[in-house]
Amino acid sequence: MDKIKDFFQAYEQRFNDAIQGKAENLEAFAGVFADCFVQSTPAGVQCGKNDNSFIKAMKEGYEHYRKIGTKSMRVAGLDVTKIDDNHCMAKVHWDSAYDKDGKTIRIEFDVWYILTTISGEPKIFAYVTGDEEKAMRDNGLIPEK
Repeated sequence: MDKIKDFFQAYEQRFNDAIQGKAENLEAFAGVFADCFVQSTPAGVQCGKNDNSFIKAMKEGYEHYRKIGTKSMRVAGLDVTKIDDNHCMAKVHWDSAYDKDGKTIRIEFDVWYILTTISGEPKIFAYVTGDEEKAMRDNGLIPEK
């Protein structure tokens, strides 16, 4: 399970580099995802392909995070459940910090990731998140719909 802990420490660092505008190689960051993956959010279930459109969406996502004042994302907790020799589920408790009008706003949330290690390195092939947009709206980071 140390491999999974190291994986998420590196994921956290890449994410923070990206929101600081220091991510020069989003292709490498996209490499933590399998060739195809599934996400489930309150908006529904979506299938994704790890291709150029995904990298473009990542770039736009990090620009959005910067625009709303995101300063950092920190892994505040990690619980890993082994499924079999090639798969695990990781519940990551994220602690995020945002700058809003000179004040720091903290939002904590959980994401459940399902990973495969068949290739030798962990790859995310599914994840489940809560309502991130609602949390951001509730904290005044994005406008009401």
